[in-house]
Amino acid sequence: MKLFKEKDLKKDLGFWSALSIVVGVVIGSGVFVKPGTVLSYVGGDTNLALLAWLFGGILTLAAGLTIAELSAHFPKTGGLYVYLEEVYGRFWGYLSGWVQCVIYQPALIGAMGLYFGSLVAHFFFLNKIWGLWIGISVVLFLTLVNSLGVKYGGIIQVITTITKLVPIFFIAIFGLWNGNNHIFFSSSGISSEISMGAAILATLFAYDGWIAAASVAGEMKNPAKTLPKAIITGLMIVIIAYLSVNLALLKLLPAKAVQLSGENAASTATEILFGSVGGKLLSIGIIISIFGGLNGKILSYPRVLFAMAKHHRFPGSNFLSFIHPKFKTPIFAVFFEVALSIIFMSISNPDRLSEISIFAIFIFYIQAFIAVFILRKRKRTISCLYRVPLYPLTPLLAIAGSLFVVMSTIIYDPKGTLSAIALILLGLPFYWWMNRMRT
Repeated sequence: MKLFKEKDLKKDLGFWSALSIVVGVVIGSGVFVKPGTVLSYVGGDTNLALLAWLFGGILTLAAGLTIAELSAHFPKTGGLYVYLEEVYGRFWGYLSGWVQCVIYQPALIGAMGLYFGSLVAHFFFLNKIWGLWIGISVVLFLTLVNSLGVKYGGIIQVITTITKLVPIFFIAIFGLWNGNNHIFFSSSGISSEISMGAAILATLFAYDGWIAAASVAGEMKNPAKTLPKAIITGLMIVIIAYLSVNLALLKLLPAKAVQLSGENAASTATEILFGSVGGKLLSIGIIISIFGGLNGKILSYPRVLFAMAKHHRFPGSNFLSFIHPKFKTPIFAVFFEVALSIIFMSISNPDRLSEISIFAIFIFYIQAFIAVFILRKRKRTISCLYRVPLYPLTPLLAIAGSLFVVMSTIIYDPKGTLSAIALILLGLPFYWWMNRMRT
């Protein structure tokens, strides 16, 4: 097996593929199922609900604008892991990579695979037991496709991203056109405790995943230029899509109906717009949306493990850094991540694992945002293809938003926080063991 060389990776991803990864990974089912939940958190106040979506989008955009500068500085495969390793050194890079590769990424792949299988089984009136096998099958299928070459996964990503935007477009346009309800200064009339923090936190989780495109920088054409543009453009599309759907739902349905419908609010709106066929069309749209998001994760996530392996930061690095001589893909890193995902799908609840690991990921996000200040100080005279606008306000806003997520998680889920910390610490014995092996 040959060791990794950046030039061995085939650079088949252009701007549109990178853009589709950002949009495709972020937009899964959240845009369809979260509006009612967010409205409930703010006591049914439509103004506060829309403000939560807008504020979550602004914080995410600030994060994307900030990370884009790091991606221009370090246009290499591995994303967040590479940024922290380059700025803070081996230890912090390893910890961030550990959390991503062993918990966060396989858990999210597993959760999305299970949700895909469940929806497909329900759509075809199959027994629930089939959901697991359908989910595993689609994960294995996309693993095969992405192992044959990054361009094939990129093609699927572009097609599914365009397709998933179709139901969003129709709900937004026809909902705003046909609706008669007042969007602003309305209330569901259902009294409940207002928690703006919980509402914004829910939207931030819905916006999460945009950094996945940074993991495949080594397979992009001109990544220093392409990646920042893809991240910023992709997040703008996501923010507009999320706000448009929420405005359309509130225009078409009373706030009380949106809140009481919960996860079914978008489905109810679609049936009003397009009749009984509308619900089925939306179900198909969500299935395609999840399929595209799953493909984006399988395409991008294993690259973090691959980048760690090429630096000998993970057990079995020689094996995991292998590149297929014909397809030019890190097939063993892909297989490893998918194997962990299938284990989570079979024996556990990956949704819970992903929730507690998000806390840890945002800790490393904060480090990445601070890294921009460190790089500016170290390399004042070095020009860059991209610099974050409105510096230092933009990275400070990104830091504030991430601190909000971390503190909110500690308050709302202290047990999950302790579990996340325990999972981080679990990686330390492996780190010390590998250091001893090198000495």
